[in-house]
Amino acid sequence: MSAEAADREAVSGSRPCTPPQASWFEFLLDPSLLEQHLRGLHPDPSPVQLIVQFLEQASKPSVNEQNQVQPPADNRRNRTLKLMALKVAAHLTWDLNLLEKGLTIPVLNMLLNEFLCVSRVPPGVKHVDLDLSTLPPTTAMAVLIYNRWAIRTIVLSSFPEKQTKPGPHQLNMMSLVQQEKELTENILSVLREQATDSITVLEGALNIKKDFYIHTLRSLDLLAADPSTANGETESSTAGLRISADHLHCQVHYDLGGIYFQQGCSDPSVYEKAKEHFRKLDSSASLCCVDEQRLAGYWSACKTLTETSDPGESQHTPYGQISCFMRNHDYGVICHKLCVCNAVRDALEGGVLGVSFHQLLIKPSKNTISFLLEVCTRSLDKEHRSETSKRKMAIFIKTVCNRLEDVSLAFMVSSHKLFMELLQDEEKKILMEQMRKSSATVNLSAKPLPSFYDIPASTSVNISQLEQQLILSLDPRHIRQILIELHGMAERPFWRVNSKWEVPVDYVNVILAIKDNLTRDLVYILMAKGLHCISIKDFAHARQLFTACLELVTEFSPKLRQVMLNELLLMEVRGHEAGAAEGNMERPPPDLVSRVRGYLEMRIHDLPLRQIVGEECVVFMLNWRENEYLTLQVPQSLVNSNPYIKLGQLIASTCKELPGPKESRRTAKELWEVVVQICSVSSQHKRSSDGRVSLLKQRESSMGILINLQYDFGLQEPLVLTTLISLFVRLHNIDDIVNEVTAEHISIWPSSLANLQSVDVEAVVVTLKELVNYALSLNPNNQSWLCTQADIYFVTNQYSAAMHYYLQAGTVCSDYFTKPVPPDVYTDQVLKRMIKCCSLLNCHTQCTASFVMLLCALCRWLHDSMDSFYDYIWDVTILEYLTYIHHKRGESDKRQVAIKAIGQTELNSSNPEEVLQLAAQKRKKKFLQALAKLYF
Repeated sequence: MSAEAADREAVSGSRPCTPPQASWFEFLLDPSLLEQHLRGLHPDPSPVQLIVQFLEQASKPSVNEQNQVQPPADNRRNRTLKLMALKVAAHLTWDLNLLEKGLTIPVLNMLLNEFLCVSRVPPGVKHVDLDLSTLPPTTAMAVLIYNRWAIRTIVLSSFPEKQTKPGPHQLNMMSLVQQEKELTENILSVLREQATDSITVLEGALNIKKDFYIHTLRSLDLLAADPSTANGETESSTAGLRISADHLHCQVHYDLGGIYFQQGCSDPSVYEKAKEHFRKLDSSASLCCVDEQRLAGYWSACKTLTETSDPGESQHTPYGQISCFMRNHDYGVICHKLCVCNAVRDALEGGVLGVSFHQLLIKPSKNTISFLLEVCTRSLDKEHRSETSKRKMAIFIKTVCNRLEDVSLAFMVSSHKLFMELLQDEEKKILMEQMRKSSATVNLSAKPLPSFYDIPASTSVNISQLEQQLILSLDPRHIRQILIELHGMAERPFWRVNSKWEVPVDYVNVILAIKDNLTRDLVYILMAKGLHCISIKDFAHARQLFTACLELVTEFSPKLRQVMLNELLLMEVRGHEAGAAEGNMERPPPDLVSRVRGYLEMRIHDLPLRQIVGEECVVFMLNWRENEYLTLQVPQSLVNSNPYIKLGQLIASTCKELPGPKESRRTAKELWEVVVQICSVSSQHKRSSDGRVSLLKQRESSMGILINLQYDFGLQEPLVLTTLISLFVRLHNIDDIVNEVTAEHISIWPSSLANLQSVDVEAVVVTLKELVNYALSLNPNNQSWLCTQADIYFVTNQYSAAMHYYLQAGTVCSDYFTKPVPPDVYTDQVLKRMIKCCSLLNCHTQCTASFVMLLCALCRWLHDSMDSFYDYIWDVTILEYLTYIHHKRGESDKRQVAIKAIGQTELNSSNPEEVLQLAAQKRKKKFLQALAKLYF
């Protein structure tokens, strides 16, 4: 293979493939694709996602010539989008379970109202006033589906639900979430007002014995093909899916039972109605989408609340059995649990424990002891843990431990948190010693004892099992007890049990210097486990472990106390940032901000500090826009002495002044000088194995916060990221003027550098790439970052990737090219680079179409002649030239494609200018959409 052929092969191999995901506009352009897409095994987007997209596009407000916002236009496009949303719901057979899971209340309300309209439900007439038996089957079914959804929504809205909150840095999301919440409440208010009417409509449906029909994709197509057709006894009304009366009644009984049960809270007599509907429900109906577990729960609750019993039914579930025994005052079956409850009550009241309880403790089961500990915990919580109650409970627990002959059960009690909290140390020692002596007399030959609580006699096995529990446990009290046991058996460093337990190097010497071996092991293990929990975002356990460690070290080491306070602060910062990443938009509490300030202002007195704590505190302040503090309030002495604060102040000040006059950019120049100093080659910088400076991973730098942003620190503030990207772009462009990269606010930085040779150019390029990648991972739709990323790929000769990001930047600011791309996004330079990308990828038809967008007369054609793009070219001269080229090459098929494209009526030069312009704009949009699909 020649070198030229190899180059062509390499370039053609980099062409992108068509992505599998479909876009909503494709179905608008070709509605026949919808059914084919829905029949796929795992369609992407999913059906409910398509419904949301179709209705979202159909409900977008329009803007008139006076730039006034108008309601969505009632045009062919929007009507088609609404119809496609209904067709997707029809594909799902109008299954309310699926629709309710995937759609919000406002979207489902919009969908069902469109369904009522299409089904010819008389407008302006209350549903309760309609005679369903005389309506066409599809019309009646639409009314029933809407009213079923209405009462189901009322029931579901009465359940508590965790609110989903938007991300912390999407400032417009708060208002959107609030708007949707208000809209949902308004819809629920209307549904609740109409609840009685909806119930009446559904009760009336139970008297209709004939079958119903529900719209399918085919019947909806029939209606769309002939809008003038009345929805009477015609083909359109019976061309849908037949729904048997039994199936419908089954669903209605279930929904009515649910709404009556919900109303029973305010009117207990309604529970009888709910029970009656559930009784009539044929749960074996295969087409009735009923939640059988919920139905069973409804049924049991109704029987209990209506104070009726069915001996045959009571044997089916434990709850039914207990309910029956309680109603019949037959407590013998549950005597053990009653005995435990009575014993705990007697203990808290200072009474004498009964004989039955002492007999129970002779040979109890593990479940009985577990239940006893649960009752003790709940009872003490209910008593608000008064000192008197605590002491009485401690005496009771001691009694239980002393009475238990099974050592494994005794250890089970001694490991419980109540035992650790309520008993004095001396009491614990006495009891532990008694249990240890008892364990030595246990006959272990009968059966193996694999549980941690089943302690065998062999010391080696004891230690092995305890060490295993030590590795697994996350309960600080449990960890402490295990270590006490281990140190009672052997004196060795148990902090080495797990090689994966690690604490920061800065703290190791301080912890290992603790004289008491037990305390040393406990501090080391608690910290190591806490740090591991933070790494996996288990902040609840991390807080427990760190808090316990703080309490421990406070007693003997002020230095370690401050260390733990610092680590707790870092944990709180990371926890809040992790919550923010999951949608918690609430600002950090003032106490946390105050503690961060306190750390940054802390004077260091022979205290081991981790650099990462200071770095993340500064990032935290930047993320939550504490620019006022960093810029004006922080003491100057701290700025001069703390490099993290200095850098944070420069970044905050620069962001605060954007955009501003040139004379206010002093801080931008200072930040520039700091970054240039960091990026300068120095003998202090460590070099990698290939001899290059490794700035990205150099944490030893006093300004390490800047060049480690994309790793652990969680910087998410968009303006800060944009500013830093802009700075590194300027550094890049100074070194390479020909291959310039674009970015926002680039004009605020100096345009020249006195000592360019001192800057490590490779490190600047790598840092810029990593920073842009990190920023796009946070917000992949930021058009400025997308353009910067595209330029980076272009100047590094990665033309396919460059086209991907140029097109993505256009899609996000034009609603997938349904609107014109702003000229500040697709500048002349960007369009020229897109043309060059197409040309260098041998995609010259795309290249020519791009030239046409620029109204450029030049046209370059080589060997590809991608006739699939001819429909997007509106310049007849170019199409005639293509016809000539294909004729000359003997490509008759492609010549016919070009001739057909020329013959399109809208390209006739005799057409009015506005018709020609409209054709050009239409083809531009289609071309960019097709091009985007090719590269995405």
